[in-house]
Amino acid sequence: MLNNLSKYKIKLASNSPRRRELLSGLGIDYEVKILPGIDETYPDTLQGEEIPVYIARKKADAYRSAMEKDELIITADTIVYINGKVLGKPRDEADARYMLRQLSGSSHQVITGVCITTCEFQKTFSATTEVTFDNLTNEEIDFYIERYHPMDKAGSYGIQEWIGFIGVSGIHGSYFNVMGLPVQRLYQELKKIR
Repeated sequence: MLNNLSKYKIKLASNSPRRRELLSGLGIDYEVKILPGIDETYPDTLQGEEIPVYIARKKADAYRSAMEKDELIITADTIVYINGKVLGKPRDEADARYMLRQLSGSSHQVITGVCITTCEFQKTFSATTEVTFDNLTNEEIDFYIERYHPMDKAGSYGIQEWIGFIGVSGIHGSYFNVMGLPVQRLYQELKKIR
């Protein structure tokens, strides 16, 4: 599948082991390419899906000057969005507890922005999934943080981990998007490339 991409060397610009696993699931040959220290700040005026799309494009633009003609780079950014606020990666365990208490007993959006870039074109899109958590006890939150160390995850959780098993009561949209890459939509977008 995706024979239309045979002329490209596909690069995934991500440190995320989950994104690597998900892209591998599409059966695509790719390499990981990482530039350290990319600025992931965004203007305060952006909201919702505008934020991760902006950051995914910003990540892609950091690679553009060094791209080879036959490269296709995939960048992505995922945010947890609740009550008009972004929950990024926690600074420490106290911040992780604070975030999980906010998510407990409520619904939030997980939004991933994706940017596909070659020397000739750039395409961005986003995917949104609504996730609902049951009420979490302080003991459950502490157990999760101590055992799973979710410091590299937006919103301080991984849906594919213990907290997703016991805490997520509902999901509307792509499960894989919550893991960090909306692979079904990415596949559809990659099929369009000529």
